[in-house]
Amino acid sequence: MYDFKFTDPGMTTWTLLRQAWTAANKVSEIKLAKVNLTPEKLSVLWACRNYPPPVIPAEISRLTTRENQTIAGLLNRMENEGLVKRIPKRRGQPYTEIKMTNKGSKLVDPGLKVQLELITKFMAEFTKEEHQQLQKLLRKVRDKAADELHEEIISPKAYPKGKAIPVKLPSK
Repeated sequence: MYDFKFTDPGMTTWTLLRQAWTAANKVSEIKLAKVNLTPEKLSVLWACRNYPPPVIPAEISRLTTRENQTIAGLLNRMENEGLVKRIPKRRGQPYTEIKMTNKGSKLVDPGLKVQLELITKFMAEFTKEEHQQLQKLLRKVRDKAADELHEEIISPKAYPKGKAIPVKLPSK
């Protein structure tokens, strides 16, 4: 991998951001493939387990920052694999709900274990202050991109604004 340094500091930062994300995501894809998952499938299963119900496709789309039609295709594949089940709209509920199947629930802990090991390995060098600083800087980039897309950054509906989403760790 090349270590570019451009005359424009923004281009250098952008290139590093893309390289870091692409490389880290590729490692995640390789490691998760060993437990028959992808980062996107793990995100859906995690949402089904950790988010308060109902988990709906639009919420999954926001969580994964993917287009609705991309999520529809992902959910189709996951349903065909028996990992999730769509619960059709019913009276009083104007949306389709996504539920994890028993097969899907058996993959969440192994997938999270892989992902958390990678996160720990990649983030171990940062101090608490550096984590906070990087989060602040990345929020600025994310918020500018969201402005360009005319998207609003919101907390999940069931959580009060600013409250951290609990992560259920894999059982031992």
